[in-house]
Amino acid sequence: MAVVAIIPARYASTRFPGKPLALLLGKPMIQRVYERVRQCQDLDRVVVATDDERIREAVSSFGGEVVLTRADHPSGTDRLAEAADILGLQEDDLVVNIQGDEPDVTPEMIEALIAEASRPPAPPMATLAFPSNSADEYADPNVVKVVRNAHGNALYFSRAPIPHRRDEANEPTAFLKHLGMYAYRKEFLCRFTQLTPTALEQAEKLEQLRALEHGYTIRVGLSPRETVGVDTPEDLKRLEERLGA
Repeated sequence: MAVVAIIPARYASTRFPGKPLALLLGKPMIQRVYERVRQCQDLDRVVVATDDERIREAVSSFGGEVVLTRADHPSGTDRLAEAADILGLQEDDLVVNIQGDEPDVTPEMIEALIAEASRPPAPPMATLAFPSNSADEYADPNVVKVVRNAHGNALYFSRAPIPHRRDEANEPTAFLKHLGMYAYRKEFLCRFTQLTPTALEQAEKLEQLRALEHGYTIRVGLSPRETVGVDTPEDLKRLEERLGA
């Protein structure tokens, strides 16, 4: 079984066009992500998947492996599945999905994700969460929360504050903050993209709910640290200030 990280990266972002090529401490952000992911010793291969020739050229220029995919994918997961096919991955290979706007990702986080995806009984899909006590994030619909069962499998993901504390309004708002990185068996990744979108997925705008509604298990491991994604130029500036401090 091979373990392959694929980093989807697209140029056309509504809030931050050209985001993968934006400079972070003098390097394109996609290069920062690629170099961080490459530090994980559990990976056999790291590949960027993009639909944009400018990103392809940038990745090639720093010596990274890149595949060019179609431009009409409805989501990064669909791009991931096409890339896995282009690369000729086997059905039982593990595909690790690290977003191209996560330059703060660490090897330890990827190792934790791979460990959860490999822990018996191996699930078709795994992800990470980070324990948080932030009252602001608990109430923020842009921060996705997850609740797990006793076996570490997802019960539900939501933009709403979950779990709701009916009788503990003054207690700390401890919750699990979902981090948007996944690991899939290649066979399931391709099957997932063929599943019919579901009502909860469309209501919450959370693609992972499709797997739960269709009855598949999502293992949720705990990340050793939090990561900060980049959605806007302001996010990039704050991250650059923190990393450069």
